[in-house]
Amino acid sequence: MTASAPFLQMTGIAKRYPGVLALDDVTIELHAGEVLALLGENGAGKSTLLKILSGAERPDDGKINLDGKDVRLSGPLDAQERGIVTIYQEFNLIPTLSIAENVLLGKEPVNALGLVDWRAMDRHARAIVAEVGLDLDPRRLVADLSVAEQQMIEIARALSLDSRLIIMDEPTSALSESEVPRLFEIIAGLKERGVSVIFVTHRLEEVLEVCDRATVLRDGKLVGHAPIADLDVDRIIQMMVGREVERLFAHRPNHDTGEIALLVDGVCSRVDRLNLHATRLIDIDLTVRYGEILGLAGLVGAGRTELARAIFGADPIDSGSIRVEGRDVSLTSPEDAIRAGVGLVPEDRKQQALFLSLAVKTNLSIAAIDRLSRLFGWIDRRAEDAMIERYGDRLAIKMANPEQEVGNLSGGNQQKVVLARWLALEPKVLIVDEPTRGIDIAAKSEVHQLLFELAESGIAIIVISSELPEIMTVSDRIVTMREGRITGELMAEDASEEKLMALMSLKQQAA
Repeated sequence: MTASAPFLQMTGIAKRYPGVLALDDVTIELHAGEVLALLGENGAGKSTLLKILSGAERPDDGKINLDGKDVRLSGPLDAQERGIVTIYQEFNLIPTLSIAENVLLGKEPVNALGLVDWRAMDRHARAIVAEVGLDLDPRRLVADLSVAEQQMIEIARALSLDSRLIIMDEPTSALSESEVPRLFEIIAGLKERGVSVIFVTHRLEEVLEVCDRATVLRDGKLVGHAPIADLDVDRIIQMMVGREVERLFAHRPNHDTGEIALLVDGVCSRVDRLNLHATRLIDIDLTVRYGEILGLAGLVGAGRTELARAIFGADPIDSGSIRVEGRDVSLTSPEDAIRAGVGLVPEDRKQQALFLSLAVKTNLSIAAIDRLSRLFGWIDRRAEDAMIERYGDRLAIKMANPEQEVGNLSGGNQQKVVLARWLALEPKVLIVDEPTRGIDIAAKSEVHQLLFELAESGIAIIVISSELPEIMTVSDRIVTMREGRITGELMAEDASEEKLMALMSLKQQAA
């Protein structure tokens, strides 16, 4: 990189919480137009460091230097005014406002009367959104957008500011394989304009592709810095976890499968009137056997999540049938699905699966409350405690105690809590949408192993993932979708990224 003075220096940063030293003497620096990867397992201190840099937290020790001047960031607005913009993994969009209102929030153009100039606002927002490759009506509500589209709107909003440093926290976790290159083009354009980027990701191959240098944290301490040219995936993993990791993904051992547990026959759905942008399902035929892991692959908008929600009774179907354990079932609500033995781990665990301010104990047992209730509806606390202990141990959930708020757990342990909730109900079929989104490399391995163990116990599992290497790793069989249709099927041993991408791009069922 350039020999000029760094644009940003964070020196000797320390942060303490009750009983926890989150950061201990951490130092990083960043030059103008540089892309720095900030890496580490969940709990390594990355989020705390970024909160300090974004003004959301104040360090207990250390200093921040911008352009050669020591600064104290009084809050997120202060950081933003200094050109530091953060795109969080949990979106900060306002779903009840339009795209234009979100992108230009606080910067709305006004007319001569001091009123918002809506035409100018829509025109300006449309141009900004086009920079991230989206052709959307700026008057559309953010609530109607897909997760991937919302991610790109977050990026568009950052571009609308006079940004000098953009912090991107897991920016590709919600994007499909085809959308990631567009993001990388945007990052390259930012570099050319002299804008710096801090890039946080668990997808290590992306680090090698888009970043200039990497800084690695472990247990709140700085492990080291290195130019990307001096690194490979194995070396990065070793720095992150402190030990050699032979394989990024471990494949499932040989196994047997049983009879058909789930049969989806000719399922169709019309456009959802509550979500006009959801993908229609068209004549879906699908089977999953006991002990089998079926992978569901497709680009954003392919209909994978819509199919999962239809099977779970969260969205209505207009024709076709669903059979569980050989019996026709009418799944008009999630309650029906749970009663039939079908469970769903949704894509967005924080918004759709967890009560972040409640205890681990409550989050784990809430779906089994009927089984734990006794006379007059009183909960059998001994039975509940036994359930928590059983599944906490089985899934190796790392928590201070069952009363700890689930929002304070790492992403991997939060995902385990959601999985444990369903295991307590002993499902016949379990659908897992993006099982490792936003969790670190070691936790990914644990979740994959857990999926293998669940399948070995006889549960039929459907896994949806935007990461093709993950789909090929965990699945026995892979079905591809495009625009609400099944386009092909491959056994995992016959699959490659090229074959899957070809099938995911087809408009009709492959022969």
